Amino acid sequence: MNDLIEIRWHGRGGQGAKTASLLLADAAFNTGNYIQGFPEYGPERMGAPITAYNRISKKPITIHTNIYEPDYVVVVDDTLLESVDVTAGLKTTGAIVINTTKSADYLKTVLKGYSGNIYTIDARKVSMETLGKYFPNTPMLAAIVKVANIMSDEELLNDMKGSFKHKFAKKPEVIEGNMKALELALKEVKKV
Repeated sequence: MNDLIEIRWHGRGGQGAKTASLLLADAAFNTGNYIQGFPEYGPERMGAPITAYNRISKKPITIHTNIYEPDYVVVVDDTLLESVDVTAGLKTTGAIVINTTKSADYLKTVLKGYSGNIYTIDARKVSMETLGKYFPNTPMLAAIVKVANIMSDEELLNDMKGSFKHKFAKKPEVIEGNMKALELALKEVKKV
């Protein structure tokens, strides 16, 4: 891991981008990193575009602003690719991780010539197979951890098991599906 990793999340209200960014912050903290995880809010409502951010570092973080030149971008909803400039400021040394089944040619066109690495995952498929419903945030969380090499697969799975036990204390039946979603997503994320 680099000294400082900056991640920008793009999603729609209700898809869990904010929750995923906060879960990532917790997991990174629990594996010995300094972290920041925060959303950017306007008068958002269900379905409106939202942005969330993470900073992860082995050293104390003294920056307290939005992230304008991220190392990584996570796109939870590929319909945003045509309406939001998701690659704005994105470093070519990093990568973009997109929840999509669209072709590589389409992605290269809509990403306006972004020359860095592009990764995709079908978070809908992963979510439906493991949870029976469409919750893209869990697969996207695993995908960005894998792509950015934030922690090992085992560290992620161990930490998230504890987080899910706490988060879903009143719904323990969803823990197993979420764990399976993480495991499958770690295998399904692919470089374009």
